[in-house]
Amino acid sequence: MPKKITIEPVTRVEGHGKVTIHLDDERNVVQSRLHIVEFRGFERFIQGRPYWEAPVLVQRLCGICPVSHHLAAAKAMDVIVGAGTGEGLTPAGEKMRRLMHYGQIFQSHVLHFFHLASPDLLFGIDADPMVRNIIGVAMEHKELAVQGVMMRKFGQEIIEVTAGKKIHGTGAIPGGINKNLTPEERDRFLNGADPLNAGKMIEWAEEAIDFFTSYHAKNKEFIDNFAAFPSAHLSLVREDGAMDLYHGVLRAVDANGKVILHDVDYQDYLDYIAEEVRSWTYMKFPYLKEYGKQTGWYRVGPLARLNTCDFIPTPRAQKAFEKFRAYTNGKPNNMSMHMHWARLIEVLHAGEMIKQLLEDPDLQSEDLVVKGERQPEGVGVIEAPRGTLFHHYRVSEQDQITMANLIVSTTNNNEPMNRAVEDVAKKYLTGQEEIKEGMLNAVEVAIRAYDPCLSCATHALGKMPLKITLLDSNGKVLDKKIKS
Repeated sequence: MPKKITIEPVTRVEGHGKVTIHLDDERNVVQSRLHIVEFRGFERFIQGRPYWEAPVLVQRLCGICPVSHHLAAAKAMDVIVGAGTGEGLTPAGEKMRRLMHYGQIFQSHVLHFFHLASPDLLFGIDADPMVRNIIGVAMEHKELAVQGVMMRKFGQEIIEVTAGKKIHGTGAIPGGINKNLTPEERDRFLNGADPLNAGKMIEWAEEAIDFFTSYHAKNKEFIDNFAAFPSAHLSLVREDGAMDLYHGVLRAVDANGKVILHDVDYQDYLDYIAEEVRSWTYMKFPYLKEYGKQTGWYRVGPLARLNTCDFIPTPRAQKAFEKFRAYTNGKPNNMSMHMHWARLIEVLHAGEMIKQLLEDPDLQSEDLVVKGERQPEGVGVIEAPRGTLFHHYRVSEQDQITMANLIVSTTNNNEPMNRAVEDVAKKYLTGQEEIKEGMLNAVEVAIRAYDPCLSCATHALGKMPLKITLLDSNGKVLDKKIKS
C-alpha cells in the first residue's frame, strides 16, 4: 500500500519545518513537500507602531540574521524620512552600515559552513548522526572547528561595534546611523592580537575555499549532481554589474545566462514580483510576473549572486570568482551543492570589504544622519546571507506603520528548495525496500545547501490557513478550527 515518510524536524537549519514524501505501491516517489509549520505574523502586528521602531522591531524575527532585517527596514525608513536610497546617506552613515552588514555576512556564512554543513562533507551524508555534527567536527578536525568559531567571533564583534550589540542592535536609524567607529575600535580589528584581525580573517577565508575546492576535486560526482537542476537566479547588483551586497538594482538571469530582469529599481519590485500561496505551508512562493507561477520562480543567495553579477570588486574574491565561473564556462552554475563554494567566496569578499572599510577615515566622522522631505511609502532591499530580502512599508501622517510586506530570502528560495527535495527523494528513495537514516539525511542536505532561515520566512499576507486543535489531558480531540 502507499507509504508516507515524514522528516520532522528538519535539522541543522534555523526554525521549524518538516518534509513529507509519498511513495506509491511500487515505492516510487510521487510527491514530496517541504512544509513550514511555524506562523509568526510580523507583517500584521507591526502595524500601528511608529515607523522609527521598525528597524529594531523586525530584527526580532531571527537571532541568526537580525542585522539583515535591521538594515533592510532602515533602508526603507530612509525613503520615508526623505534620505533617498543607498547613496543618499552621509559617507559615515552608509559605510558604518556596510561594515555592519559585511560583519553579518561574514559571521552567518561561517556559522553555516563550519557548524551546519561541514559535518555532511567531512563524515558523509550516511555517517552515524552521533558523529555527524559539530561536536564530531571538533573531535576529529579540531583546527577546522576552532577556525570556524574564531571567524564567527570576529564577525560578531564587528556587528557589536557598529550596531551596539552582537544580536538585536540599534545602530541603524532612519536616515543614517547612531554612532561612528572610534580609532580604538578600528585599530583593534586592523592590528589586534592574532588571530582576531582582518588580515588573518582573509587568510582563513582563502583556506576555507581551498578546503572546499579540494573536497570538490575528490567528490565531483556528488557535488556536481546532487540536487542539480536548471533555474533562474535573482539578486541585487551594482549599477556597473559588480557584486554589491548592500545596495543596487535588481537583476535576474535564466538558467542559460540570459538577462530576464534588467537592472530595475527595487522601489518598483511589485511591478515585477508576485507571490503565490499554497495550502500546505505557511511560506509563500514568489515568482517573476512576466513568466508566471509555473516558470517564473528563481533562486537567490550566494549561488544566484555569483550567477547574476559581472565581477566582484575586491581582488582576492574576484580571483576566486573567475575560477568559479570558469568551471561552468561562464554560464550560470545550477548545482545546489556549489552554493557552499559561492558562500565561501562571499566570506572572502566580506573579509576584504571589512578591511577596506576599517581603513576608511570616513568612519570616524560625526556627520551621521540625513533627513529630507517626508514620504508615505518606502522599500528597502538588501542581500542578506541567504539571499535577496525585501522590506516594504507604508506610513500614515501620524507616523504609524499602516502596511508591511516582507519577502525574505528563504521565501524566495521556497520553490528551489522543494525542487531540491523532490530531486533527492527520487534518487535516494525510489525503489528502496528499507528506508535508512542516511537516505533521509540526504533530503536534509539538499535543504541545508540553501541555509534556510525558516523562522524569517513565515509571515502571512493574504489568505493562509491557520489550523488549531484542542486536546484534553489524554490526547482526545475536543475541537478543531480552521481559519482560512
